[in-house]
Amino acid sequence: MSIAAPTRSRVRLLTAAATVALAALSLTACDHGDGVRDEGASRTPSNSAPADGDSGKGTSAGSTTGDKTGTGTGTGSGAATEPKPRPASTDRNNATAFTARVTCNGSTVKVTAQSVSRPVNHMLLTVTNTGSKRCDLYGYPAVRFGEAQSVPPVIEDSQPQAVVSLPPGQSAYAGVALSGGDDGGGSDGRTEKTLEVFFQGRNTNDGGPGAKAALPAKGVHIDDSLKVTYWQQSMSDALAW
Repeated sequence: MSIAAPTRSRVRLLTAAATVALAALSLTACDHGDGVRDEGASRTPSNSAPADGDSGKGTSAGSTTGDKTGTGTGTGSGAATEPKPRPASTDRNNATAFTARVTCNGSTVKVTAQSVSRPVNHMLLTVTNTGSKRCDLYGYPAVRFGEAQSVPPVIEDSQPQAVVSLPPGQSAYAGVALSGGDDGGGSDGRTEKTLEVFFQGRNTNDGGPGAKAALPAKGVHIDDSLKVTYWQQSMSDALAW
């Protein structure tokens, strides 16, 4: 009987130690289980930004989209407005292009007359635009020597391809065949000392006031073969007939 008592005490101690060891193992298992998640979540600040892929991204994207709609390509007040085109009537350059052209006549040009050596019995008329606007020379000059009652005919072959147009300060030309020459081809020869040049309009023969041109003091000899050319852009073209 004296031996059995110590044996039972040792058994109880071993049993108690085993129980403590099992309890420690159980706590260790619980520390690595689902229950630890609460402790880890509590260490994350509530105002931290969610990572990409988290459910919090939906709220952030919604806020960003709403902000862009007001100032970007949305229909809010931030949308750009296309500027309105300027009315054509306010374009001064276009208005000038349409209103600056007039018909050349005695009020806008100066006319000079000079004799030339070639061709013989010819005279050159020079018209210079003295106005501030471009003027157009239509047809041919209607020349009047002295008190003549008729206008000499034009040389049809001299007609240019386009109307001669003169910017301010520029000149145009016309040739005048005064007589039939030395072969006596003309008749009713006479000497005239005054000359007035009249102009044609765009749609009528009346182009406005005429202009006087000075002749040599001794005058010029003309006859009934008197003819003129159309207005020409160059002197050489005016004297080609």
